[in-house]
Amino acid sequence: MKTKQHGFTMIELIVVIVILGILAAVALPRFSNIQRDARIAKLNAARGAVQSASAMIHGTVLVRGGVADAAVCPGTAVTADNTATVCTEHGIVNVINGYPTANLPGIIDAAGLTSTFPATQAAITAEGYSTTDDGLVTGAATGGAVIGSIITVRVIGGTASANCSFTYSPSSGGAANSAATTGAVVTTGC
Repeated sequence: MKTKQHGFTMIELIVVIVILGILAAVALPRFSNIQRDARIAKLNAARGAVQSASAMIHGTVLVRGGVADAAVCPGTAVTADNTATVCTEHGIVNVINGYPTANLPGIIDAAGLTSTFPATQAAITAEGYSTTDDGLVTGAATGGAVIGSIITVRVIGGTASANCSFTYSPSSGGAANSAATTGAVVTTGC
């Protein structure tokens, strides 16, 4: 009795290899953009956290009406006056114009962009961010605690982190009693 052998022919194997090569050539460029997509998602998440924190701190300032807290803020020996400082569950957040200031003890602490409170430059860098007041950006306008100050939050790791950013100001147009503004995300350098 003659047995018939089963298997793949050389042509079938070559066709499968060619198809796999085409699939890899088409899919590889898409997978290479995953890191860029992750940086953009991180930037959008940070912007959302900044917007939410700004609104929540402003609401707190309005509700408390400038009446100083009776007890010290957790983790500090300071009592918030609810005009220049607000007590949160983590500690004191600096405020101007009813919104968090444009620096680490203001909006960065309020938004919780780092796992440490109060935020430090080392913690910002460890989380993959940089800000205009962290010494990593030379010649840039720094964030601050005055009306009209602006802080730029950047995600580190792209082709140009200066172009993977958004801005925050505790007052629009630099005027007293104006609302905080959060700029649109710039993703060309992510």
